Amino acid sequence: MAVSSVTPNTWFRVEQVREVSDALGDPEPVRRRREEAFAAYQKLPAELNPLYRKYAYFAGVDLGGLDPALTGSPVRMPPVHPGEILLVHDASGTRVYLPDELRKGGITVRTLPELLRGGDADSRDFFDAPYLRSEKFQSLNAALVNRAVYLRVPDRFPTPVRVQDISILSKPAEGLVVRRFLRPGQNTKLLYSEEVYSTGPSPRQRLYSSSVDILPADDTDTVYLTVHAPDGAAVSFFNRRTTTARNAKVGWIWAGFDGFRTISRNESVIGAPGGEVEDLQTIYGDQDQAFNSYVEITHAGDDTKGQSITRGVFKDRARGTSRGMMRIQPQTRKVVSYLSEHAMLLSKGARSESVPGLEILSSQDVKATHSSSVAPIDPERVFYLESRGIPAPEATRMITEGFLAHVLDRAPVEGLREVLYPPLDLRWNGSSVTWSAEGALPSLPPLRIAGWGTMGDWRMDTKLRDAAGRSQPSP
Repeated sequence: MAVSSVTPNTWFRVEQVREVSDALGDPEPVRRRREEAFAAYQKLPAELNPLYRKYAYFAGVDLGGLDPALTGSPVRMPPVHPGEILLVHDASGTRVYLPDELRKGGITVRTLPELLRGGDADSRDFFDAPYLRSEKFQSLNAALVNRAVYLRVPDRFPTPVRVQDISILSKPAEGLVVRRFLRPGQNTKLLYSEEVYSTGPSPRQRLYSSSVDILPADDTDTVYLTVHAPDGAAVSFFNRRTTTARNAKVGWIWAGFDGFRTISRNESVIGAPGGEVEDLQTIYGDQDQAFNSYVEITHAGDDTKGQSITRGVFKDRARGTSRGMMRIQPQTRKVVSYLSEHAMLLSKGARSESVPGLEILSSQDVKATHSSSVAPIDPERVFYLESRGIPAPEATRMITEGFLAHVLDRAPVEGLREVLYPPLDLRWNGSSVTWSAEGALPSLPPLRIAGWGTMGDWRMDTKLRDAAGRSQPSP
């Protein structure tokens, strides 16, 4: 893939970082952190791994006219679902709805102005984490961050917690740069959705940057769902990371439907016995869109499970790159790891590349497998449906939906396939998902965490299980 002559280092100037800092009233230590992050952004390569640098793709991207300090009027609020936390990020700032019963139960939600005023441990965690300057687009997020969420759920919160977090691009040359820290306490369940929309097409490119850190305590279930459906001029960068505690489960779910250029990087460390990570991604691209995804799951604890499944559908001149790495650290025991990357091409001009990788540094009771393919739609399947009276376009659509449903049906969210059908239907018909000033809004309905695990009884040693079904430390 060719690299654009307009490189990422030309998109922004340090003066823009200072403008954002001035507009938000940063204290001096935060201002310094921003400039340090911007210096790292300028120096770091677009891809850390030299083996993958040929896959970097920025053709047509030019964010030189972006104004990260731009402000504007608030967009229309979606309905608030009873018992749920609602967050809306737009040109006006961040609006938060936190039900009284959740606030009284000890749940806290802090936004960027509150973190800037804080000066406490949470604020230091947010602004000083060293990895914020370790990857190019993570560093860009740290330099320009203008929206934030720091969520804490106390230990043993009695009911599942649902958070709906919506970002809406509404101004040309706008940049929404959001960072989220999630801290679910011990023995809690959290379902968090990140939704990205636009109010309509934009004559200029604009930026959405998202950084997510999940720091779960022991015995937690956390599901993070992203629905990415902005307009076709949006350039988006996603950095998501987690390190699991004992018996902690984390589910990353990605549904990408739109946007001009989208780059995502997910890094998960399963750091303690009994940890599980599921990383499930679906992508639909058409016209000249490009999606670049990197998933890394590191097994650093015994008796752990990691699974990454990515499926993409591309038509017209769209292109996708899917890179996965399942890493098993030395001396790690009783590990099951699975990586799957598959793409379906619906047009001759569409392209996709799949680059799976396994790095197995332990030989003690380890099972690691992967599968990968890039191919056009199977003409025999289309012919079979046509022979049953189904027109070819409808047959193609049915096969495509079933291809993506393979991932969505495995997600630990109840009825996710049906929930995501409307935006997929719009995109298939050539329309965009629009956040309008009137009429129905495309935000997600109420959701619930469903069952985990699509690999059956995957653990190597059932003696590591106690009577409650939780894992015990290895001897």
